[in-house]
Amino acid sequence: MQTEKCNASGTADGKAEGMNYIEEENKKRLQELLDETAGKELYQIILSNPRDRERIAKVKVRPVMLKGKLYFQETQYKGTQVFHNNVDKEKLTDRILCYMEEDFRQCEIEAMHRKASILISKKGKMTIKSKYIEPDCREIDFSHNRAKAYILEEGKPVPFLIDLGVQTPDGRIVKAKYDKFKQINRFLEFIEDILSTLPKDRTVNIIDFGCGKSYLTFAVYYYLKELLGMDVRITGLDLKKEVIQHCNELAAKYGYDGLNFLHGDISTYKEEGAAEEVDMVVTLHACDTATDYALARAIEWNAGVILSVPCCQHEVNRQIQSDELQPILKYGLLKERISALITDAVRANIMEEHGYEVQVLEFIDMEHTPKNLLLRGIKKRNKKQEGGNVKEESCVETMTGLLHIETTLQKLMK
Repeated sequence: MQTEKCNASGTADGKAEGMNYIEEENKKRLQELLDETAGKELYQIILSNPRDRERIAKVKVRPVMLKGKLYFQETQYKGTQVFHNNVDKEKLTDRILCYMEEDFRQCEIEAMHRKASILISKKGKMTIKSKYIEPDCREIDFSHNRAKAYILEEGKPVPFLIDLGVQTPDGRIVKAKYDKFKQINRFLEFIEDILSTLPKDRTVNIIDFGCGKSYLTFAVYYYLKELLGMDVRITGLDLKKEVIQHCNELAAKYGYDGLNFLHGDISTYKEEGAAEEVDMVVTLHACDTATDYALARAIEWNAGVILSVPCCQHEVNRQIQSDELQPILKYGLLKERISALITDAVRANIMEEHGYEVQVLEFIDMEHTPKNLLLRGIKKRNKKQEGGNVKEESCVETMTGLLHIETTLQKLMK
């Protein structure tokens, strides 16, 4: 079967490389499943585990009513951009098949009376699991321009959000904290995107370096454990003893047995058995070179996922020298900004050299700067990374040599 690329406008633009060719029997089963579930009782369809995250990261589908007729709103997530497209049922079925052949390895269907999961292995084999469930009485919103659906919902009280001053006891968002509420949900969307990479047969082990007040640490635990029912263990690390004590008190208050906070330094922290067990390392706003120590530790452990939002960055700013770039470097503010970008470029490339698929994404954070960058690395488990696979002199070393800089992460990885 030959299919065509499903792009944001809903038109075809040619064949994709490395396509999954669905066997006719499975294609028929999937068509029948979509025929049965894609109607007014559908809650949503989520396509995830992309073959190429840079091209398209995720697709969500939900029913909408336009001029009295049922359509399906398809939302595509491409980098920092989001595209919407409305299609009828017949076209929807073709597009889901197209996506599963070309772009995604996982599809989750959630309807009022039924749940289904479609998985495609790396060898192209499709597995369909479907079950009937007790009717879910949630009201389906068919409006075309509805309010954004957050992972942590407005109006639904969450204990840690109340204690941290983001929510009122009845679940309303405190006006002054609305940006923080959006930031938390945005970060959880980054987590949602990588769920398929986390282990299903054991406890998921997560280390949060420089957790601070731990808004996001509590959010990740609540999302994975309380909402998704996953078996998780999260360790938060910070240098401020009073902050660690307060966070441990809150975790005990909520009964979050798998959430623990420790006082310690990123550069010297040792996790027993970490090389085999750490599945995700989170480092948010670890100042200056502390981010480098966290990344080095994560790479050393072969962590499956790395999520890093750097904070202040001064190291390169102190070192950088270039006659060719002097028209930029002579201005203090421009020198500071280009130094920060170079620092993150070095970090992203070093992660890639050590077997990670890396994305540099925008992460909104109103407490530090109007816009921050998030480095998201996913370990490529199918490639051998041991011994001598990094070139003697990488492009990063060539660049840093020309700029007369050497970052802490470069030194640590030597």
